[in-house]
Parts: sequence; C-alpha cells; structure tokens
Amino acid sequence: MKLLGRKKDTQDVDSAASEEDVQTSEERIRTTAPKGKPTPKRSEASRKRGPVAPAPMTTAEARRRRKEIGAPKLTRDERKSERVTRRADMAERREKMMTGEDTYLLPRDKGPVRRFVRDVVDSRRNVLGLFMPSALGLIFVMLAMPSVTVQRLLSPAMLVLVLIMVIDAFIVGRKVNRLVNQKFADNTESGWKLGFYAASRASQLRRMRAPRPQVKRGDKVS
Repeated sequence: MKLLGRKKDTQDVDSAASEEDVQTSEERIRTTAPKGKPTPKRSEASRKRGPVAPAPMTTAEARRRRKEIGAPKLTRDERKSERVTRRADMAERREKMMTGEDTYLLPRDKGPVRRFVRDVVDSRRNVLGLFMPSALGLIFVMLAMPSVTVQRLLSPAMLVLVLIMVIDAFIVGRKVNRLVNQKFADNTESGWKLGFYAASRASQLRRMRAPRPQVKRGDKVS
C-alpha cells in the first residue's frame, strides 16, 4: 500500500541531491586550473602563501614547527647538525650585535643617537664604572669582619660612594644631552631617557658593555 505524498518526497530528495552534485561539479570546474596554463613560479606561490616565517631560534621551537607542518622526525645526526648550525648562527648574530651593527641590536640600542651616546660614554673615564666593584668590596669586608665598629665605619663609606655615583651620573647625563642637542637637531628623545641610558652604560665595566666599545678612552667624539 502506497502512502500519500511518499513518491513526491522521494522525488524532491532526488532532485535536491542532483542539484548538489551539479553545484559541486561546477565548483570543481571553477577551482581547477585550465589545461595548458603554465605552472606558477615558486616566488609567486610563496607570495600567495604569505610571508615566510623566520628561522627557529631554539630546539623546542624547531621541534614544534616541524610537528605543525607534519615533517618527518630527524635522525640523531640530523639533530646534531641542526644544533651546530643554529649555534653558529646565534654566535654570528651575537658577534654582529657586539660590533654595533644596527640590524642586530636591541631596540634600546638602535639608532644614530644611541650610538653617539655610547661613543661619548666609552670615550671618558667614568667613576660610575667603579660602583659595582667598590660596593662588592665593601659588602665582602662587612661579611668577613662582622664587627660593630667595622660596620659603623663602612656604612657612611657606602653612603658617600652612592653620593659620588649619583653626582657622576648627573654629570654624564648633562654632557650627553648637550652634545646630542648640538649634533642632532631633529632629536626627539627626552633628556631623561638619554641620561639614564648613558648612566646605565657608564656603570658597567668596560669589558662587559654590549655592544662592545668602538672608541678608546680619550678619543674625541664628534
């Protein structure tokens, strides 16, 4: 016994399915490249894919990126070679940063103004550079000789040392800002930032400064 409307519903379903097949075939035809068209160049394909991601800096980052793209696992020799290559690349980047190449510097060290400030600081003898060794020496004496008399004598000495460092930092900041204003008429950095940058570099030992000093003590910076 046939149910009323059953044949009509079946016909509707079949017609809907046929329409979907037609639409799918039309979309396939639109997306398929026509025959005879030359294969796009690798540069054009890379532009379509978007910008190339930078090289991984750590082993964990390289492993995670390889897992995301579904690349096969590397052998022990391949992993060792990859580590050696990455270490060499990082050493090269650090060496270029230490020599002052602007591309490899940290954001705080970039620009001709910051380079000029570093040269001014490196060309003078800074009392600030003696702060860390002097402070460590006083602390060592206080720990090695736990005497109340010694601590009473060293506490004022520490305060005097801090006062001398503050005065020298003020002098360095004033000198740096004056020379920067004379050389760079379009300078937009505040005097406080430049003064703090100069004082922080002057407080470091010369051999520990990064980037490495490019001028000698006593050289005239212009």
